[in-house]
Amino acid sequence: MKKAAAISYNKNEVAPKVVAKGQGFVAENILKKSVENDIPIVKDEKMMKMIDNMDIGDYIPEELYEVVAEVLAFVVKLDEK
Repeated sequence: MKKAAAISYNKNEVAPKVVAKGQGFVAENILKKSVENDIPIVKDEKMMKMIDNMDIGDYIPEELYEVVAEVLAFVVKLDEK
């Protein structure tokens, strides 16, 4: 079953946090809204498995900082193009 999550980072927060997640129909809607709002979509099964065990509003745990930093750096590069 398809799964999707959205994370957000605000420099005033302690870490990036989960702002949406779901599977099936909900995942499709998350992806649709991302496309509609020009939000990059990054596929990372390892990160999705970890986020799957989290709740919306939870901050990303330290063990995901490196992976999330790589994703955010990729997104910044896309924005610069």
